[in-house]
Amino acid sequence: MNYYWNWSIFFDPSPYGDLYIFTLLNGLVWTIVTAIASWILALAVGTIVGIARTTNVSWAKKLATCYVEIFRNIPLLVQMFLWYFVIPEVLPDALGNSLKQIPPPWGIFIPAFLCLGFYTASRVAEQVRAGIESLPKGQRMAGTALGLKPHQVYSYVLLPVSFRIILPPLTSELLNLIKNTSVAFTIGLLELVGAARSMQEFSFQVFESFAGATTLYLILNLIVVMLTGWLAKRTSIPGFMGSPKTVVDKAPRKWWKLEVKR
Repeated sequence: MNYYWNWSIFFDPSPYGDLYIFTLLNGLVWTIVTAIASWILALAVGTIVGIARTTNVSWAKKLATCYVEIFRNIPLLVQMFLWYFVIPEVLPDALGNSLKQIPPPWGIFIPAFLCLGFYTASRVAEQVRAGIESLPKGQRMAGTALGLKPHQVYSYVLLPVSFRIILPPLTSELLNLIKNTSVAFTIGLLELVGAARSMQEFSFQVFESFAGATTLYLILNLIVVMLTGWLAKRTSIPGFMGSPKTVVDKAPRKWWKLEVKR
């Protein structure tokens, strides 16, 4: 059986009344909206949890550790089903029924973004903790010696520097979050994968549909990489991050003797 290639399918009318290319672009919009909302939630919650894991308050550290271990070690697909099918059932009847009555797509978007946000927050928290603990202890002590309160030490001393350090792994987490939005398709959100699946079900052009989705994912992630790379250069601290540059001395010396240029 030979497959019939039809790359012009993107400009054919879809059952939704527009072209298939707009079906994919609409899915891309929902992917971006879900990723941005989830990333804001993940950064806020992850920063708080990460800070709690570095404090001297034992109960806060234990509570934050429990959060990280629970959300990080349960598969994302299971968490997505729990947020969509189970959470409305265990909430009080009035609140649970109100959540069920929210019309789609917002009734699907809300549990999807909450699931992705809290799951990603557990991973962001570990990176925030690692960034804070990588700093010299003298920075915390210096802030305390200046009369800063603990929350001021974090706000003005530790977090501004640690976020610069963990920007590359945070970029990886954002890229993972964008790709993880595809899991929301399992509960009915027509993000990019859902749009591609809908397109191939109506047109039977499976390769073209998912090739288009793959291309859009690639373009979106490359844009994120370029933006975060630009941000990393703009916020870098000279002489603090990265190893010093080394250049070969032009004088007639041994090739392995390098001059450290600071």
